[in-house]
Amino acid sequence: MRRSLVLVLVLLTSLLGAPAAVAAPGHRISYESISGVGGTTLKAFVVEPTGQGDGPFPLLVMPSSWAVPNIEYVGAAAKLAKESGYVVVSYTSRGFWDSGGEIDMAGPDTVGDVSKVIDWAIANAHADGTEVGAAGISYGAGQSLLAAANDRRIKAVAALSTWTDLARSLYPNSTVNKQAVDVLLAAGHVTGRPGPVLDEAEDAYHDGRFSEVLPISAGRSAASKIAQINTNGTAVLLGNAWNDGVFAPGQVADFYAKLTGPKRLMLSPGDHATAELFGAAGLPNEIWESVGRWFDRYVKGTANGIDTEQPVQLKPNNGGTWRTFGAWPSSAGDTMQLDGKKIHAGWNTVADSGTILLSGALQGFLNIPTGVSLPFVDRNLAGVWNGPQYPNGATLAGTPKLRLTVTPSAEITTLFAYLYEVGPLGLGSLITHEPMKVTGAGRTQTLDVELEPTVWNIGAGDRIALVIDTVDPRYVTESTRGSTVTFGPSSLTVPKA
Repeated sequence: MRRSLVLVLVLLTSLLGAPAAVAAPGHRISYESISGVGGTTLKAFVVEPTGQGDGPFPLLVMPSSWAVPNIEYVGAAAKLAKESGYVVVSYTSRGFWDSGGEIDMAGPDTVGDVSKVIDWAIANAHADGTEVGAAGISYGAGQSLLAAANDRRIKAVAALSTWTDLARSLYPNSTVNKQAVDVLLAAGHVTGRPGPVLDEAEDAYHDGRFSEVLPISAGRSAASKIAQINTNGTAVLLGNAWNDGVFAPGQVADFYAKLTGPKRLMLSPGDHATAELFGAAGLPNEIWESVGRWFDRYVKGTANGIDTEQPVQLKPNNGGTWRTFGAWPSSAGDTMQLDGKKIHAGWNTVADSGTILLSGALQGFLNIPTGVSLPFVDRNLAGVWNGPQYPNGATLAGTPKLRLTVTPSAEITTLFAYLYEVGPLGLGSLITHEPMKVTGAGRTQTLDVELEPTVWNIGAGDRIALVIDTVDPRYVTESTRGSTVTFGPSSLTVPKA
């Protein structure tokens, strides 16, 4: 009997054919030329899911970072296509590498390219035009936010190491972020073709006329388009690093607070793009894990619970586990009263904000914060104020606020405020900082300045200290050697969790 059944099965198989093997979920990659605004060719890696039906599939569009080619997101794209069934288009931004056109600094053509890529993917890559997301790092992040303001098809955005206010990023408190500008200009020339807007901005920078660049900022800043993004109901995930030397986190936190749709903010140790770099390559990464869940919820509509979690996710800058909040932390905390001092301007001290390679990157990967030995800070060149000691330790969480009474002897003076955690040997670890410009020789004035936000765990027995001087290698310094700055009674408020 058993032999007869076997013979019957063999016969049926020969007549009907063997059962088709079920294809395992996977992905395929193709290299495509996509027509952007004005017919400009954009070169793209298109990653499509396989073994998951015929589609249409949800779509993610990922413009490349400044000076980085389209291979940037292919690792993450392959993972998203295989595991979650997305079509992902990772393309080189116009003006860079093998894409056509010129660099317009996230101008209308570059932002419009995002919508053109969406159009192409719907027509050519089995993409669903009703399920669209946009994501990117740095330049790609800014483009994604700006495109979401213009294109209602974009249901969700993940903007990592992004800017939301270009002027505030590159010209904080009327002080040129020299390090960021130099890096961006050099990378643009090496990997791309600057257009007229970038050429004019570069000329103004080298001529000391950086303030003349400010009018182009609004149209290239998502902060000026917050109303459109809110009207569209775009779900926005923002992820930046505490020590971002290009796009500092304060402008991102303020933008987040003004969003009214679904939103999530993730700030963690590191410098520009370091927190999410490995995730873009498809390696395990907690930022990109949230990005995938974000798109699953707000592009595909999957009920995965991310919308029920605390939306503000902050990882202490000097190490530790994530802290979660329902909103941006705004508790008052402790207030330091600052007595009067007089310093001489225009000389270097040992206090500074660090550099891209030596502050945020090391802090992000190795938990080695940049710092200074406070006993070696020259009190003739910098003001030093010691704050309270914390016998049991403490956690600072939020935005430190400085109210400063100051009288400069020169017409223009640049000031730099640094907040340190100081141990028993006088060694200080930089918590946060902020530049500011003071004008008006001999005029006493009160300045209200917010330092960059932070979450920082202060060790038991340590204290905080404030240092203010007049020179920092990261920024363009306009202080006059030999001039003086007199500080009147002032205060610094540091928020505590």
